[in-house]
Amino acid sequence: MTTVPAAAPENALPENAAPEHDAHAEHTHDGPHGYISNKDDYLKRLRRIEGQARGLQGMVTDDKYCIDILTQVSAMTSALQSVALGLLNDHLSHCVVDAVATGGDEATAKLKEAGDAIARLVRS
Repeated sequence: MTTVPAAAPENALPENAAPEHDAHAEHTHDGPHGYISNKDDYLKRLRRIEGQARGLQGMVTDDKYCIDILTQVSAMTSALQSVALGLLNDHLSHCVVDAVATGGDEATAKLKEAGDAIARLVRS
C-alpha cells in the first residue's frame, strides 16, 4: 500500500526558500509609523500592484508572448521599488529621526535597521 503525501498548504514556502524577515517581531515603535500620513496612497499603489500580479497570471494562463510578460514584470518590479523607496524615506524621516533625537541604544538600533533595509533594497 502506497501513501500519498499530503499537499502543502498554498502559502507554504518551497523547501529551499528562506522565511521572510519579520522585522516587526524584533522591533517595536511607540506611536504612529512614518508612513501613516501616506497610508491611503500606499494602499492604492499596492492594490494596483496586486492587479498587475493578477494580470501577469492571466498573461501566462493565456500563453502570451514572453517579452510582453517580461515587460509587465519589469513594470511591476518598478512599482514595488517605488513603494519601497517611499516607505524607506518615511521611515528615515520619521522613525529614525525620532530615535536619533532620543539617542542611546534605540538610535543605534534604528540606524542599523535602516542600513540593513537599504542593503536589502540594493541587492534586490
